[in-house]
Amino acid sequence: MSVTLRSVGADEAAELIPEVERGYALEMEQYGGFTRDAARRKAARDTAELLVDQTASLFVIEAESERVGHLWVGEREAGDARVLWIYDIFVDEAVRRRGFGRDALLLAEEEARRRGLPRMGLNVFGGNEGARRLYRSLGYGEVAVVMRKDLE
Repeated sequence: MSVTLRSVGADEAAELIPEVERGYALEMEQYGGFTRDAARRKAARDTAELLVDQTASLFVIEAESERVGHLWVGEREAGDARVLWIYDIFVDEAVRRRGFGRDALLLAEEEARRRGLPRMGLNVFGGNEGARRLYRSLGYGEVAVVMRKDLE
C-alpha cells in the first residue's frame, strides 16, 4: 500500500491537536509514571508551547488516500546539530503492524533532507517496546537512558 504524508491546514490542525494532546497524556500515564492529572497538564502545556514553533509541521499519514494516523515534526537543536525532531507519530490501532509507521518515518527522513537537516531525533518512553523496536530497525540509536526507582 502506498503511504503518503499530507500537510494539514489550520482548520484540520485545530481538530487534530486535541487528539495529539490526548495521546501524549496517555503515553505519559502508561509509560512515564505520571498521574492522569499531571499527564494531562503537561500534555496541554507542552503541546501549546511546541505548536508556536514556526518550523513545526503536522501531517496526516494516509494509505491509499485513507487517514491511518498522524505525524508531528519540527526543527530543534539536539547536541551539536539542528535536527528534525519527531514530536509525535501515531498509527490508528486498527491498522497497526502493516508498515504505515515505518513508511511515515522514512518519509520524515525525506522531509529532513528537504530541509537540509543532517539528523533526526525523538524521545520514546522506556516501556513502549513496539516503538523502540521500530526505531531501532530504522537505525535510531539510544543516546541517553533515564532510569528511576519508585520508593514507598
